[in-house]
Amino acid sequence: MRLIHAEKLELEYVATPDEKAYAILSHTWLRPSQQEVTFQDFSDPAVRATRPGFHKIRECCKLAVENGLQYVWVDTCCINKDSSAELQEAINSMYSWYEKAEVCFALLDDAGGALSQCRWFTRGWTLQELLAPKEVRFYQLEEGQTRFLGTRESLAAQISGVTNIDECYLTKEKSTDQASVAHRMSWVSGRRTEKKEDMAYCMLGLFDVSLPLLYGEGWGAFRRLQEAIIAKSDANRSSPGRPLAMQTIPMMSSLEA
Repeated sequence: MRLIHAEKLELEYVATPDEKAYAILSHTWLRPSQQEVTFQDFSDPAVRATRPGFHKIRECCKLAVENGLQYVWVDTCCINKDSSAELQEAINSMYSWYEKAEVCFALLDDAGGALSQCRWFTRGWTLQELLAPKEVRFYQLEEGQTRFLGTRESLAAQISGVTNIDECYLTKEKSTDQASVAHRMSWVSGRRTEKKEDMAYCMLGLFDVSLPLLYGEGWGAFRRLQEAIIAKSDANRSSPGRPLAMQTIPMMSSLEA
């Protein structure tokens, strides 16, 4: 796992997320994605400064320092996506990385109006970024500055209305694993990812399962996710009973809005 030193703006490698206290960024990618700062871009200050996405990284580092943290994790530049092995490890570990962060800064670039209109609430990957962290702090990302909007807890009623996720899971009164499989699956309804496979991969942590990444298989990834959930459910049964049936897990087509 790589972390950015928030003051030096340098990448550092850590063997586990427990080595350093860190903040973590949640955002929606710019389009085209070439506007974001990649792992390769980050090592060259002259190159990264030309990317529009560098503003988000700088603001995240600034917020981290203000909150007494020296390190941050940002998905665009802390993963070498040219390495399929590294990408697979990162996607299968990502829920845990968000969960172990001291705080998650959700930077919204379109929160000038209602939260319900923000793209952040329509993306598949941001579901785990909403639910996994201990604390989520929302900011409106404006030119040259950030404006604090509230926390996941203080905005729980609004967020619940937008996402159909019960407030008790947003406030951590209940853990997400207390929700049924079908209930958790319903939370992804209406969300989107650029690649079909990512609609399955973005839910791995929510069900505490791992999968090899097979980009190109399309909705086959969702079928493999279903099978992994069933296998885990059956393995966790402490007493004999009816196994979780495939039919009890919604198909991807039923989750699309």
